[in-house]
Amino acid sequence: MSENLRDILSHLSSEIDQETLLLYLQDKLSVEKRHEVEKKLLENEFAGDAAEGLQEFKNKEKLSVIVDQLNHSLKNKLQKKNKTERIHLKQHPWLYLAVVIVILLIIVSYFVIQRLLQKP
Repeated sequence: MSENLRDILSHLSSEIDQETLLLYLQDKLSVEKRHEVEKKLLENEFAGDAAEGLQEFKNKEKLSVIVDQLNHSLKNKLQKKNKTERIHLKQHPWLYLAVVIVILLIIVSYFVIQRLLQKP
């Protein structure tokens, strides 16, 4: 899975990068830049909700640490999910056998029914 998909803030908005958003939340941007970010947050509902949630944190200086922890946790959960959801067909050869048997039964049944219908 792409690293970009695992970064929790990377897809909030194509115009707002993670660092700019964190600087905005820590009140370290100029007034002009803050206005630009606020305008972009208003245009993107998901990004606005995310920024609003992150603003609830009391210690703004630790936001980057919190975001890194969220990214790390998200990566771990996605890796575990991918490992558990993969079907290992090599470990289940009986699955191949069952599919082949079902297909053969369908084919044989079709020919038997056709023969029975042809006999008056």
